[in-house]
Amino acid sequence: MDNIKSRKEKIQPVKSDLQSKSVSRFAGQFNWVKYFLMELFFPSFCLGCQKEGTYLCEDCKSTLEISEYHYCLCNKNPFRLPPNQNKNGKCQRCQDKKLSGLYFALPYKEKFLTKKLIYQFKYQPYIKDLAKNLSDILIEHFVITGKNADQIWQNSILIPIPMEIRKLKSRGYNQAEELVKELSKILKVPLISNNLIKIKKTLPQMELSAQKRQENLKDAFLVKNSKEVKNKKVFLVDDVYTTGATMEECSSVLKNAGAKQVWGIALAREG
Repeated sequence: MDNIKSRKEKIQPVKSDLQSKSVSRFAGQFNWVKYFLMELFFPSFCLGCQKEGTYLCEDCKSTLEISEYHYCLCNKNPFRLPPNQNKNGKCQRCQDKKLSGLYFALPYKEKFLTKKLIYQFKYQPYIKDLAKNLSDILIEHFVITGKNADQIWQNSILIPIPMEIRKLKSRGYNQAEELVKELSKILKVPLISNNLIKIKKTLPQMELSAQKRQENLKDAFLVKNSKEVKNKKVFLVDDVYTTGATMEECSSVLKNAGAKQVWGIALAREG
């Protein structure tokens, strides 16, 4: 009887592992079939050259100026930081910022294609699936700047900049959260959604001056569960970083809730 029991105990973990691999294999096959059918009936075309099969082909992606450097948070003439400066992403002029630093992959104004990719991701006709292409650009930025090292992402979480409920219902998704979902898979960093929330209706930021943007966002965000962020290194994710007012306000709220550090990640930076 003991031998039979021992054999069962040995077989059970192997059986569980095989079941897990089988489910994973099935999920992979299902996703491939889903992709094949979508491309068959609703083919994607490159937003740069209209080549069929992807929203951003490799040729057009190579024209994007993915940043090889890391810059401080100053809005005017940001300082290029040393490659090994990982603990603090600020220069002497921007030390008073709540945000610890910012990683961004593209300059927003320099390429028409950059603007087009972000526009189609956020505005009608919405292309939600662009999240994969855009997150790949961010990952490439991390790799070429050496920010893909394990120590940078230890004890960290990813949080998307939240949207107003009205806008979320209208679009059907939060573009920042879609980016975070893809980044989380690759970086193996947990995604925390629906914790940092927007609780106040605000005016569109693009219509306001830098000072008015700060006033507009005051008391607009709330952390529902401080335990999820306490003593964590938080990476706030958004599509575009302009004056930094949104990330600064979110950073302040997260730090008050116990976050150890708050860094920003943006696909593109304006200015």
